[in-house]
Amino acid sequence: MIAFTYSGQGSQQPGMGSAWVDHPSWELVNEASEIAGFDLSHLLLKADAEELKQTHNAQISTYLLSMVILDAIERVGVDAAGHAGHSLGEYSALTASGAIDFEDGILLVLERGLAMHDATQAQVGTMSAILGIPDETVENVCSSIDDDVWVANYNAPGQVVIAGSPSGVEKAGAASKETGAKKVTPLEVSGAFHTPFMNSARDRLSIAIDATEIRQPQGIVVANVDGTSHENPETWRALLNAQLSSPVRWHQSLGSLEDKGFSTFIELGPGTVLTGLVKRCIKSASRFSINTPEHLDSLLESLAGPLTGETTEEQPDGEHLYATERLVVSPSSGVFTPNNDLKIGNPVNAGDLLGTVGVEEIRSSFTGILQGWLAVDTERVSTSQPIAWLVIPH
Repeated sequence: MIAFTYSGQGSQQPGMGSAWVDHPSWELVNEASEIAGFDLSHLLLKADAEELKQTHNAQISTYLLSMVILDAIERVGVDAAGHAGHSLGEYSALTASGAIDFEDGILLVLERGLAMHDATQAQVGTMSAILGIPDETVENVCSSIDDDVWVANYNAPGQVVIAGSPSGVEKAGAASKETGAKKVTPLEVSGAFHTPFMNSARDRLSIAIDATEIRQPQGIVVANVDGTSHENPETWRALLNAQLSSPVRWHQSLGSLEDKGFSTFIELGPGTVLTGLVKRCIKSASRFSINTPEHLDSLLESLAGPLTGETTEEQPDGEHLYATERLVVSPSSGVFTPNNDLKIGNPVNAGDLLGTVGVEEIRSSFTGILQGWLAVDTERVSTSQPIAWLVIPH
């Protein structure tokens, strides 16, 4: 089974949206800009590293790019039964599962970024990664320090992030080295995220969360706070309220997905951080990162055969997926009119006209054989609704 994972803050990088500008899914950037009331394309295309490092910019830009990539991967017919996002990425996971609307996701992430930014201004904090010792050892070290320091992220076996006051984090880092840590790496962050230092941000964000409609997710979504999946919308509301001041249990989240039978993990968003963590947590998993449209083609080719992903381990007999079919979806809402010159069984090339929605053309993103229409003439369709079904010849 396939699980999508969604990048968190820290994965952003200058120009990370440039590969997607000419892709049909870029329309989400324009839609998000209208919701936000300012031009979000600037953050994806022109902002430098210093501007993107600011918490409120990092979060909305990462969330939005994850949504663009999600839309793009769904357009080629790849879907997931499971979702998990690291910290900020949990909002992407809930949006992808249908628990939160895209518009509400934009507004919540904007508020989350601003609330966390203000919290960092009110109380100075920092974070460090501790490598090479067990989780329990890091927990004991933090408990022994007479200062403000806590475990903030359980990322992978032997990889834990601590956070708190600069002095507390420094003391805990030194004590961790004394207990056998191979490396202590200070992180370039503006605050002590996922600790009590974020209580003011949590209280502010909870007002927006409580005012947002949350529905039961479609498929499995695993929460950061406890590393398990949940269905009840009110449980998710409580989890989102708690998330800012609670550690991210990412290692446990991946373990929950593995226990449920997920063996293929596709990271949607900038960078490959989560793909690397999957490699450390689940040795036998197939792993993919989607950062550009070209990665979609590579993914489809890989899914058409044995799922080896980036791993070299031999997959169990029978563990294969076949991606010989692709869906073309509507680029907008409106009345659908098919190209009457196209008949079932006709070949379709990338860029061929399949029809129109209102005055907007629908052109195929790939080459295949028209297997069937999924919308009928004069039907009113919505954005991203499947229109045509193609079979990819081998």
